[in-house]
Amino acid sequence: MSIVNPQTRTAKLYRYNLPMDSGVIVRDQRLLQREGYIVELTQGDNMAYGECAPLPGFSQESLDQVESELIEALQGWQHNGEWRDWNVMSPSVAFALSMAQCELDGLLPQQGEYRAAPLCSGDPDELIPIFETMSKDGRQKVAKVKVGLYEPIRDGMLVNLFLESIPDLQLRLDANRSWTLDKALKFAQYVSPEYRERITFLEEPCKTPELSRDFAQQTTINIAWDETVQQMDFNGFELSSLLGNYVEAVVIKPTLIGSIEHCLSLIDFAQKNGLQAVISSSIESTIGLTQLARLSAWKTPQQIPGLDTLQLFQAQLEITWPDSKLPVSMLAEQTLIKQFVD
Repeated sequence: MSIVNPQTRTAKLYRYNLPMDSGVIVRDQRLLQREGYIVELTQGDNMAYGECAPLPGFSQESLDQVESELIEALQGWQHNGEWRDWNVMSPSVAFALSMAQCELDGLLPQQGEYRAAPLCSGDPDELIPIFETMSKDGRQKVAKVKVGLYEPIRDGMLVNLFLESIPDLQLRLDANRSWTLDKALKFAQYVSPEYRERITFLEEPCKTPELSRDFAQQTTINIAWDETVQQMDFNGFELSSLLGNYVEAVVIKPTLIGSIEHCLSLIDFAQKNGLQAVISSSIESTIGLTQLARLSAWKTPQQIPGLDTLQLFQAQLEITWPDSKLPVSMLAEQTLIKQFVD
């Protein structure tokens, strides 16, 4: 429970709708627009945002459900300055409110890590300008490839092509639990053994954590936990179950995990156990995305976050991402659901 100073408190709840690129597909469904809620908290002279945007196909909670939760929570905060236990809230609600409170309290630094790992899907030559910039900045060449959308043989050949074409490239792969163990092993057959160590990690290759561990043992390809972390019960869950041979990283998507407190506990656990902790997007607007960039710079400064999702949008929301040329939709143009004032 968080208790704030007894100053004048007001809040606003907006619902936003932003157009997406026509080719965006999430869990076999086309995402034509991104919908979600923005919380605006004001206390005294301070103001902060929080974004609540359940991700279709991944979040268990619906938009209607989170609207009811947000209204109830904001009414309580406006009246008495208290939040209920984050554990009883839907993950996207807990993230939005805890992030807004974190910023309102002045805990979230302004500096952000806006250099995201680029998402790749086609010709390696298209990445050369991006990697030249990375080299000038002194950064390691890191990119991400989604696998599991096509046949594993095709994915294996594509990954092999990237690694062969760019000798100092490190790849992060994400399968979203798409494969059976047999299909995952077939993918690995088409990645040359000498290139496998440049696969930084493959997120959740198989349908269960046990099969993903089997895959890693048989192929020596490092894996990372993503969906497994999202499904954890943080009340007494043994984090040590995430550890093991060839486990390299924990991918942290706050919209799907929950409160900032939960995310910070995961980061702390990973760092103490020699794992990478990577902050990653759940296709938030630029309000949530810039906050994730700031969280990454603050708590995982050695890692390039997985925030290369703005390219999926046709517009930014209120806060601009550095160097983005997308038009900006203002929050005042979105739907104001409710104001919370005395």
